[in-house]
Order: sequence, then C-alpha cells, then structure tokens
Amino acid sequence: MTQQTTPLNRRLAVKRILRDRQQDVLAVTSLGNPTFDVAAAGDTPQNFYLWGAMGGAVSFGLGIALAQPEKRVIVFVGDGEMMMGLGSLATVGVDRPSNLSIVVIDNEHYAETGMQLAHAGRGVDITAIARAAGFEKATTIYTEGELEEYVDVVLKARGPVLATVKVGTDPEPTALPPRDGPYLRSRFREALLGAAAHASQ
Repeated sequence: MTQQTTPLNRRLAVKRILRDRQQDVLAVTSLGNPTFDVAAAGDTPQNFYLWGAMGGAVSFGLGIALAQPEKRVIVFVGDGEMMMGLGSLATVGVDRPSNLSIVVIDNEHYAETGMQLAHAGRGVDITAIARAAGFEKATTIYTEGELEEYVDVVLKARGPVLATVKVGTDPEPTALPPRDGPYLRSRFREALLGAAAHASQ
C-alpha cells in the first residue's frame, strides 16, 4: 500500500463504506468517533452503539456474527479501542466467522481523552497483529483509491476481514444517535428477529 501525506477524512471514509450497505448488514460501533460517524452516515435499527464498554466492540460483534451467520456484521472501532481489546482479534482468528468485518478508524491518537499520541502513532501495526492472529484479509488503507478497492471486501468477502483506515485528527460535527441502552437493545433485536419475536420475549 502506498502511504500519502494527507490522511483520509474519517467521516467521509465511514460514509463511503456504508453507502452501498444492504438492509441485512449490521453495524456495531465503539464509543466516540466511530459511533458519531456511523450515525452521521444514517441511523438505523441495524446499528448498535456501545457508547461505553471500551475494548468490547469486537467481542460483541463476534457474538452477533456467530449467532446470525446469514447477516454481515461490521464492527467500527477506533485504534485506541482496538488496542484495549487486542485479545479479541485472536478469538476472531480462531473462530473465523465468515460474515465478520472489522474497520479500525485509526487517527493514531486518543481522541476521547485529549488527543494524546496512541500506540498506533508510535509504531504499533494493528493490521500486522490481525494477520498474525489468522486474518487472511487484513489491510491498511491510506488513500481514497485503496478505500474504494476494499469496500466490497468489507461488505461482501468471506471473513474475517480487517481494514485499518488511516484518518486525520480534524474534528467533525458530533452526530448523536440514541443513547438509551434498553431502547437500542430492543430496536436492534426487533431488526434482527422481527416485531413478533421481540414481543414474545
């Protein structure tokens, strides 16, 4: 992959990944910018925003992918979140869910706590870690062209898939989706199982 001096805009990158999303594609987001960016691309019942639980997004997405093997699950995480949950990559590599994609929105900083330089900005290669864990499809994306080439892999290729998308640190307007946990759980469950199945529980 060819590195470029100007990193991608994170909001536009997420929007592009989700532009051709089908109705049965589920999205799980970690706290902070991944949640705001996915919501800005379009809040739907097929989105589940964790809000807190830092480090747990990939494990959460893995559980959904294993329980719903006919649906595509895309987990959007920041690089700080991914570093906190590195062990989950090993579990994904062992379980090898074919319907799971992980998109790491990597600005190399801890955006939620003051933009301190993160491990990814100090030489840690998340993509290489994923490959070592058993991901056959794992890449780092620096340019719009590389993103365009990899979107179909994220949406459709046999997984597990990981894409580390290098983005800038410029702020974007906050796009707040619902924050009520029980409400998010209920609407996500209904989107998965239908209103009748949800009402029977």
